[in-house]
Amino acid sequence: MSNESLPDDASLTSKGYNDTGKGSILLIACGALAREILDIKTRNGWDHMALTCLPAILHVHPERITQAVEDAVAKHQGDFDKIYIVYADCGTGGLLQAACEKLGVEMVKGPHCYSFFEGNQAFQDRGEDETTAFYLTDFLARQFDAFVWKPLGLDRHPELRDMYFGNYTKLVYQAQIDSPELTERARECADRMGLEFERRFTGYGDLENTLSDWANRPG
Repeated sequence: MSNESLPDDASLTSKGYNDTGKGSILLIACGALAREILDIKTRNGWDHMALTCLPAILHVHPERITQAVEDAVAKHQGDFDKIYIVYADCGTGGLLQAACEKLGVEMVKGPHCYSFFEGNQAFQDRGEDETTAFYLTDFLARQFDAFVWKPLGLDRHPELRDMYFGNYTKLVYQAQIDSPELTERARECADRMGLEFERRFTGYGDLENTLSDWANRPG
């Protein structure tokens, strides 16, 4: 199964995604990562891993992530040998990490998905050079209006664009797959925001490394 042949993002993420019928390991993940996780899981034949995704709209409501993860762990903890959380901190200010430690479950390392897609060390090494960068992933390139433009009210008040993005100088598109279509969409997003465009092919970065570690740990 290739990434592009997966169900569309609306069916994967608008109400979450649930594939918990089998497996000794459950991944509780951000819906914005559904395509990538399913692709990695399928390519590697990790049939012992099941996936459930929380709605991707939590991406713009980080204050709701910790409770949603806690609820999902409580719902599924009796059905799997291990549960892993496919979120980084994602704007929770350390609350998600504290909750995961209390629950005895492990989460993805890093401040956010832009960091672990790039590779946490590589992202950290860029440091201050990236303080004026706005990041898009494949998911956000597909869902820019729903997850960036409309939540900021720019569909109704485009004159606010410079207020929101005036401190940015460039849009960095972190491409997980090599798609000319998504690259063009990302470039259009940069144009709409009035920013320079940079494409950076990251692949799945530390996300794939982390899932591989979890999948291959001894029982």
